[in-house]
Amino acid sequence: MSESLSDKTGAAVAITRDDERHAYVITLSEEGAEAGRAFFLDRDHDGVDERVFFHTEVDEEFGGRGLATVLVKQAVDATRDEGKLIVPVCPLVRGYLTKNADAYEGAFRPNRGSDVEWVQEQRSAG
Repeated sequence: MSESLSDKTGAAVAITRDDERHAYVITLSEEGAEAGRAFFLDRDHDGVDERVFFHTEVDEEFGGRGLATVLVKQAVDATRDEGKLIVPVCPLVRGYLTKNADAYEGAFRPNRGSDVEWVQEQRSAG
């Protein structure tokens, strides 16, 4: 995630992974302001390393700048590069992967009801 990234206004942004919060975070480089997060949980599911994306948010004050798309693209690219299977419970991640299915062929699978239940169990236990 070292490439030069920017939003629709041309403002430089940076993406980092915050393992403590289980999230990829997008920050406006010049201001240092955290603008959004893509939350995930990792698991071994039937012998397959999966990263389940369950919620993506961009703070209201930063809306309309394309930050969610930049964030999701970088998060799923990093996950694919790690060799983890992407499970898009989050509608935004699911929509991005559906729209760009050719680029991510074999790197994700559709979510199932059991994935949603698993996320709910993990979040209520933690």
